[in-house]
Amino acid sequence: MELVRTVAALGARADAARAAGRRVALVPTMGALHKGHLALVAEARRRAELVIVSIFVNPTQFAPNEDLASYPRDLDGDVAKCRAAGVDVVFAPAPAELYPEGAQTWVEVGELAKPLCGASRPHFFRGVATVVAKLFAAARPHVAVFGEKDYQQLQVVKRLARDLLLGVEVVGVPTAREPDGLARSSRNVYLDAAMRGEALALVRALDAAEALARTGERSPAALLETAHKELLRAPHADVDYVELRDAETLAAVAALDRPAVLALAVRFPAPRAASGAVRLIDNRVLRPGSQEDPR
Repeated sequence: MELVRTVAALGARADAARAAGRRVALVPTMGALHKGHLALVAEARRRAELVIVSIFVNPTQFAPNEDLASYPRDLDGDVAKCRAAGVDVVFAPAPAELYPEGAQTWVEVGELAKPLCGASRPHFFRGVATVVAKLFAAARPHVAVFGEKDYQQLQVVKRLARDLLLGVEVVGVPTAREPDGLARSSRNVYLDAAMRGEALALVRALDAAEALARTGERSPAALLETAHKELLRAPHADVDYVELRDAETLAAVAALDRPAVLALAVRFPAPRAASGAVRLIDNRVLRPGSQEDPR
């Protein structure tokens, strides 16, 4: 496995693979790798001969009051995990490598970036879209693999790749979960035992709404009320949003008559986090009546 730090070195490695007729896969991450990331690596390996993992805590997707400085970092540990997982190249650039002095170009995706996380973090998706475009340009991948836990991000990146004619296949991988169902996240390390237990309210909320949808309930208001009640059973839950959106366009829905994503964002007290709280997200695609997820 090779660790590269520069765009030039990464591009040379990718170009050589392409010239040899090998497919290139990219797994963009911010490090602090866990089993969820490694599931993305496994999918990338299934789809390509050269697997690149980028490890870069992207400063442009953090607001001044967010946890950029304290975001978990463990490059040595991440490199070891990548090596064990069969990654070919780890790209770990310094910020100046992706944002050179005087940089003033941004990439923005329109309507998809406005609701959900975009409403409470209006800076976020501009930073995500910009860094992903840069990583695609640097790594020249045929395919890029993202987790479905960050559902809105996945839709934004798919739209970005289509709209800019980048020729990159963007693949989503189902959310990796802990044995008790909590979605794996690098931010879970901020939670103490009590808040870790309360965080399971997200899973219960998704389960309850899905169970109601399977009975034939199609009213968004009823489904959202059911999910919200479960979240509020956690005494310290500070609900950011509970929304039901079209699974593809993320537009508001008047009824559950086609697949729709139930998306949640909730903050819990976490003294080790920079803001004193940790924001967790989760989601589930609901389908009318008893329709099962085709996966």
